Amino acid sequence: MERARATWTDERLDDLSRRVDDGFNRVDQDLRSLRTEMIARFDAQDARFDARITGLESHIDALQRTMIQIGGGMIAAFLVTLVSVIATRA
Repeated sequence: MERARATWTDERLDDLSRRVDDGFNRVDQDLRSLRTEMIARFDAQDARFDARITGLESHIDALQRTMIQIGGGMIAAFLVTLVSVIATRA
């Protein structure tokens, strides 16, 4: 086994510096591509979420319209019953 050198030459330090810089550049490039991929996925998820919310809003609107129609029908039936009870008593 080779013994570690005790001294560092300028060439060795420059080589180490270059390798460290290359490593950081690779990590930086990986992070940038990961960020781009995540943004694309979030945008796609956003579009799907917006579509589902729009569909949900239309269902809620239809439910509200149905509830108003049923409520209006019940009020009308109550008033017709009330008027008929009053008319038969007179």
